[in-house]
Amino acid sequence: MDSKRRRKTIWWTAGTLAAVVVLALAAMTLGRYEITLPQFFAALFPGAFPDIEVSDTMRNVIFNVRLPRILLALLSGAGLAVSGGAFQAIFSNPLATPDTLGVATGSSFGAILGILFGLSSMLVQLSALAFGMLAVGLVYLIGRTNKRSSIIMIVLAGMVVGALFSALVSLVKYAADPQDVLPAITFWLMGSLSGATRDSLLMGAPLILLGTALIFVYRWKLNAMTLPEEEATALGIPVRRIRVLVTLGAGMVTAAVVSMCGLIGWVGLLVPHVARMLFGNDNSRVIPASIGFGSIFMLVIDTVARCATASEIPVSILTAIIGAPVFILLLRKTGGIKA
Repeated sequence: MDSKRRRKTIWWTAGTLAAVVVLALAAMTLGRYEITLPQFFAALFPGAFPDIEVSDTMRNVIFNVRLPRILLALLSGAGLAVSGGAFQAIFSNPLATPDTLGVATGSSFGAILGILFGLSSMLVQLSALAFGMLAVGLVYLIGRTNKRSSIIMIVLAGMVVGALFSALVSLVKYAADPQDVLPAITFWLMGSLSGATRDSLLMGAPLILLGTALIFVYRWKLNAMTLPEEEATALGIPVRRIRVLVTLGAGMVTAAVVSMCGLIGWVGLLVPHVARMLFGNDNSRVIPASIGFGSIFMLVIDTVARCATASEIPVSILTAIIGAPVFILLLRKTGGIKA
């Protein structure tokens, strides 16, 4: 059985990696500016293909527009999916999402506050990161009772902090100039990867990678988090330390993604459930599967968003329109999560 499971894992891993590579190459060639794969490789490896002409405009599109956007789609999809899976494990709640602790709402408030004051894109991103991490800190500060923090208190504190920042977001939208600033805020809140640049990736990608790696390292112990805290502690599992570290990692990932892409729903809820339907409840397999499936899902969604119509469709609209029916079909086909 173990060898069969190992072969299945190897095949799924190889297939997921192959799908990521193929879809990324396809996304590079799709768009209003035509780029072929030979032209992409000629630009990527100067001098290796002397017979293929690559213009400066094409190089600019490849390296400053499409490549950063494709990398951001892969990173954000993987980050949101793994954060959702981690929160669902440590809170024992199948409806948990990356915004369970109000991180996404806090980051959104920081970003639109920067937009309101006319800050540069980098300062807007930095503001979103700062307020996202502030939301995590507030949740743990509010959730601590008698110098201890329980799951229920943390979740309730997350709801309170999320509601607070949601009200502040509404206040900023109310105060914004309806002719100029408000449309920019509204579009940003709907989620888009159009602002992806190399500079924004340099600021946000390390946090996504670090947070994802932190969750990946503790994936083996997330199964014990579904047990009552006393039982898990009796087994030698440092429940509180794991909870804090995983929450911190998921918070970093969520804040970094929201700071670069805006609010994007469904990824952190849909993808981990798909992984559990395919691989069961073992988080040592669900977390890696969520990383791969999340990358693929976001890459496909973003490619459709920028290529389907003349004007770009907000990503969060597509994640809901495509994600909800797919989720329903999977539920009806599988009958739920495999044990």
